[in-house]
Amino acid sequence: MDLPLAVECTGISKRYPHFALEAADLLVEQGTVMGLVGPNGAGKSTMLRMVMGLLAPDAGTVKVLGYAMPEQQVAAKRNIGFIAEDMRLYDSETIGFHMAFIKSIFASWDADYARLLLRRFDLNERQKVKGLSHGQRVKATLLLALARRPSLLVFDEPTTGLDPAVRKEVLDEMMSALADETRSILFSSHNTADVEQISDYITFIYGGRIVESRNKEDFIDGWRRLRLTRQPDQPLPELVNIMDVQQSGRLCAVTVNDYDDAVAARFAGAGLAVGAVERLTLEEIFLAHVKCAKADTLMALTS
Repeated sequence: MDLPLAVECTGISKRYPHFALEAADLLVEQGTVMGLVGPNGAGKSTMLRMVMGLLAPDAGTVKVLGYAMPEQQVAAKRNIGFIAEDMRLYDSETIGFHMAFIKSIFASWDADYARLLLRRFDLNERQKVKGLSHGQRVKATLLLALARRPSLLVFDEPTTGLDPAVRKEVLDEMMSALADETRSILFSSHNTADVEQISDYITFIYGGRIVESRNKEDFIDGWRRLRLTRQPDQPLPELVNIMDVQQSGRLCAVTVNDYDDAVAARFAGAGLAVGAVERLTLEEIFLAHVKCAKADTLMALTS
């Protein structure tokens, strides 16, 4: 019998007075890491809160670990670890108090793993939360989530505001959690370096809409920037996958997706000298997507 998808969102929508998440689909396979990327206000947190059952969609369906959300969220959350940027611990209590509290609720609590994480994160279980730095608080909440050994980890901007050393610790431990290949991670970020480092799949969201969702390697491999020599009025070949054109004198940079060798040949066939074909970073791809999405939105408003 096939294992269910870790997360299955189908046509989910959520409307507010000044924002709407529209007909979004999101699939996360078990044993994989899905990075949800978008600028602030794109809808990442709204989507994650529906995955967690904290919000009910106005339309569409959400299933997590085979459970319908939010109706079956109590059963689902026994196997979900959730960390959000705005989560709070009890300031007057110690890390050890929180560990004992979580242990009393979840039978899956792994005391040996918890002690290992204390050492890895350089945390003292006798220290009170009010004395922790921001990075220590993030590591403490990560410990509380991971030591339960959940099947699914859901992180909303887990590395925001962290210094590079702490950020690396958090990302490394997120990856270590996947040693059991049935575990999955869904996390949101506007830090494309984090997403590029640990994700198997990437979903871009902008303005409440899923722009693209696919395997990371295919995603990055499909984008190129062509450096051309071109007169300003010289026509470009008519290709639907041209995403951006920047002209400076006779130098022209054309960004395309769904690239293959025939694309460069089309430019050469149009009489354009192709000087170089460059791969793009995930951040450059993300910025190109945002630029295109903004242009499409403006066109829709003015048409």
